[in-house]
Amino acid sequence: MNIHSIILARGGSKTIKNKNLILVKKKPLLYWSIKRSIQSKHINYTWVSSDNKKILEFSKKNGARLIKRPKYLAEDTSTSESAWLHAINYIKEKYKVDLVVGIQPTSPIRRKTDFDNAIKLFLKKKFDSLFSSNKIYDFNTWKYKQKKLISNYNFKNRKRRQDINNNYLENGSFYIFKSNKFLQKKNRLFGYIGQYEMKKKSSFQLDDLLDLKIIETLI
Repeated sequence: MNIHSIILARGGSKTIKNKNLILVKKKPLLYWSIKRSIQSKHINYTWVSSDNKKILEFSKKNGARLIKRPKYLAEDTSTSESAWLHAINYIKEKYKVDLVVGIQPTSPIRRKTDFDNAIKLFLKKKFDSLFSSNKIYDFNTWKYKQKKLISNYNFKNRKRRQDINNNYLENGSFYIFKSNKFLQKKNRLFGYIGQYEMKKKSSFQLDDLLDLKIIETLI
């Protein structure tokens, strides 16, 4: 089984300039994803796909292999799928690719064992694709419908928290998928889909400077 992690780390960012290199606990944000991937016992190769020279140089110094991503695949409107497709086709020129662990560096909080435990679960359950998740409670949410607030629950007969069904939120930390089927479907989730539950603190993503303070505290 040839397992490759692919970390997508483009240079541009709307909210924080050079976000993937911003310091989190005196280390660039990207460092935390590279570190955990290299520590994995099951990931054979760690790749970073980027259009940015500084990101690629930093990644190489920290043990990752490099994929130079074209600018047209690193725009604000570019999808992760398009970047993973480019990366897989690049890797396949030299290596066999069975599974891909698609890592998003904006979610730096992971346990040392998360990748390996998720891969073991993936193989044991014979999933086609998998997302990392956090358990949430579908509780007390409202939406507007024709300018009127509508609840998703019966507020006249309010349930206790422990009586509410669990739901699972894609936390965006990472995905695992079979390479050959991904190339066909061009979507990160397909076929027999599984989820790997992480601790609540792993749900925090770095989108703005307030997130940075929270993540530095939790990491």
